Amino acid sequence: MKATILSAKMIRDEDNGYVGLIRFEIENHKQGYEVTIQSDNGKNNWSYALNFSDRSGSEEEIQTVDERLEEDDAFFEQFVIAAKNALVE
Repeated sequence: MKATILSAKMIRDEDNGYVGLIRFEIENHKQGYEVTIQSDNGKNNWSYALNFSDRSGSEEEIQTVDERLEEDDAFFEQFVIAAKNALVE
């Protein structure tokens, strides 16, 4: 599964820790996605929420992406890295 990151940003605040938003596309999927990530310390224990970026799409396709985020650390880490690289402190 090939992901193309379209944009990434991350902020840090006292209440929520590190929060990132990454918009991306998956090869051969009809709709784009966005994943919001959050970590208290910005180093580990990232939680995430996956959504379609513009409009709803195939539930089967988003489920496939969600499973990949859960099971493949390297796949998930690419989004963390992109957001960290965009961090403005």
